[in-house]
Amino acid sequence: MLLAYRLVRLIETHADKLAESTLARVESDPKTRDYRGRVPEEDFKAAVREIYGHLGEWVMGKSEEDIARRYTEIGRRRAEQGVLLSELNWAIVLTRENLWEFLKTEDTLERPTEVFGELTLLQMLEQFFDRAIYYAAVGYEQHKAAEEKSLHLVK
Repeated sequence: MLLAYRLVRLIETHADKLAESTLARVESDPKTRDYRGRVPEEDFKAAVREIYGHLGEWVMGKSEEDIARRYTEIGRRRAEQGVLLSELNWAIVLTRENLWEFLKTEDTLERPTEVFGELTLLQMLEQFFDRAIYYAAVGYEQHKAAEEKSLHLVK
């Protein structure tokens, strides 16, 4: 578990660099074409920096309700900005992929016994990002349903 702790600290200390590189991925990926024009860069970087900068809290300390609250709000905000749900989900995937690429460049595995700690961290990261995608979609869908309901009330 010591390796997992070191990896989390490594990620947290590089949060700004990781947020910048994630933004670059989103800006250059054809699957997030509309995302780029609708979400201000600083808004995106702040959300991503929050994940990377407090990763230990998110994967080890926060409950599913905390993740639900945060990512439902992100989903709502992206729906308000007119971001397609597929692009929102792909931006979260790019955030995870950017993290994997960063970790691959870091040669921190010193002993085979540390593999277990690393695998545990990877499992927790996967669970976190899967829940982030789900709850962002929930928030998005809630916003769209409320928007449609208000349109029907106007008619």
